[in-house]
Amino acid sequence: MSASENFSPLGVAVLTVSDTRTEDTDSSGQFLAQALLEAGHQLADKRIVKDDIYQIRAVLSAWIADTDIQSVLVTGGTGFSGRDSTPEAVSVLFDKHIEGFGEVFRAVSFEEIGSSTIQSRALAGLANNTVIFCVPGSTGACRTAWNSLIAQQLDSRHRPCNFVGVLKTRQQQTS
Repeated sequence: MSASENFSPLGVAVLTVSDTRTEDTDSSGQFLAQALLEAGHQLADKRIVKDDIYQIRAVLSAWIADTDIQSVLVTGGTGFSGRDSTPEAVSVLFDKHIEGFGEVFRAVSFEEIGSSTIQSRALAGLANNTVIFCVPGSTGACRTAWNSLIAQQLDSRHRPCNFVGVLKTRQQQTS
């Protein structure tokens, strides 16, 4: 990171996808909210929705259209159990897929949990110049994704590249 460049705080929203979590039991969403605040970003919104394709899309579509939100962190619904439908709900909203995110997340996660990582359908993409990261619902997976990938990619000082340059264009359009 370049010390000479200033940090650009982003508006980041957190979405927990779960049929069982509440604000009191949502440790994954709470971790992501706290981590982004500690990094210097702004928590633009935080919600919990049922694992339902249309509820997920409704919230994300509103956030993608909101000029105060440059990034969305989604936790939950990325596995293979019955109602896990985050990838199906979110991927159709992407203008561009970030294939490397899921690949690198699973590689890093393999070092922590072994072959169980193949059951993660973590994914990311850009929609209306909003970067969206979807990670598993465990707090450990959220910590791995934030510490190993997301924090750096949302930091304007990270080199050789980060997503903030793409997102700044959107911020400048609203000024």
